[in-house]
Amino acid sequence: MNYSRQREIILETLRQNAVHPTAEELYSILEKEYGATSLATLYRNLNLLAANGIIKKIDGLEQSSHFDHNVHEHYHFICNKCKKVYDVSADVAPELLKKAEMELGADIESCDIIFHGTCKNCK
Repeated sequence: MNYSRQREIILETLRQNAVHPTAEELYSILEKEYGATSLATLYRNLNLLAANGIIKKIDGLEQSSHFDHNVHEHYHFICNKCKKVYDVSADVAPELLKKAEMELGADIESCDIIFHGTCKNCK
């Protein structure tokens, strides 16, 4: 993937807003910081970054995809009240993938585990 100043700005903004924003939320942040940009261009760059493993695209949390700068193995927790998304270390269940592979007799390439509940700020 070739260098792009625009992708660098998107990636840095995503790192600074580690709340797993949607493209629309990221667009709003970028528009305030850097002025006009195209939502289609943002989507194209986010999808390119995700396809190259630089960021993670998270589908299934809501209708819109969320984007995560953290590509290391981890899970997610979604607060049912405020809808914020938090990272959960994969260390909470270090043998989970191996046990699932043994039970299924399959090779698991990736997984998306999402916990739902009420965060400590909303309790």
